[in-house]
Amino acid sequence: MKYPEIDPIAFSLGPVDIAGYSLGPLSVHWYGLMYLAAFLAAGFIAARRSTRADSPVTRAQVEDLIMYGAFGVILGGRFGYVLFYNFDRFLADPLWLLRLWEGGMSFHGGLLGVLVALWLYGRRIGQPFFAITDFVAPLVPLGLGFGRLGNFIGQELWGRATDGPWGMVFPRDPEQLARHPSQLYQAALEGLLLFIILFWFSAKPRPRMAVSGLFLLGYGCFRFLVEFVREPDNHISFDLFGWVTRGQVLSAPMIVLGLVFIGLAYRNQARTQQRG
Repeated sequence: MKYPEIDPIAFSLGPVDIAGYSLGPLSVHWYGLMYLAAFLAAGFIAARRSTRADSPVTRAQVEDLIMYGAFGVILGGRFGYVLFYNFDRFLADPLWLLRLWEGGMSFHGGLLGVLVALWLYGRRIGQPFFAITDFVAPLVPLGLGFGRLGNFIGQELWGRATDGPWGMVFPRDPEQLARHPSQLYQAALEGLLLFIILFWFSAKPRPRMAVSGLFLLGYGCFRFLVEFVREPDNHISFDLFGWVTRGQVLSAPMIVLGLVFIGLAYRNQARTQQRG
């Protein structure tokens, strides 16, 4: 398959002269627009879900919730990428942590950042932590899907070499190999399919922690599987046994925690029903 040759820069603005100063030109990348699309989609779905009787968040609180989540994604994603994948570079150049324009975000770090942000927001509005995470979990997958499309357009995080007819040659690949378009696999699995599963599952009231657990389980499994065809980072390669990647190491605890949360959710529900 031929890569569709999409320009990573969506459009440029400027230069503009203001009070004698020239500003720009400013290049707007598709990856940044994908983040914008992710937050807009999350806000739209949250606004619709906030009208439900079991919602821990009112419609008026949705904007603040999305803002907290956005800060958690950006700060956590950057810190996670630096600590999980490039800690040696950070030690050599600590200020690199702040140079966001040079790229580098981690989903697992972003997840931790969002969880901290949701804990803080839950305390602010007086709602339990898992009530907030159950509400937010179905909002996340579409954003993940948009992010993976941004990776595809930016020609980054491609897959391993393949002889399959779906293999794709990325122009920026120095080896010019036909590779799995693993960004598209992740967009379909972690994005669209996980969204459908969580949206369906959360359409009815579920015991607290169940929706959060299903998100962790679903993402962890999908990411673990895709890692078998995704090219590992060159400076890391494999962490264990000659085949386990850093992404799999970070996803395995999500699978375990997801199963634990689902089990606890339904055990607590059963105990409550017995008391009743």
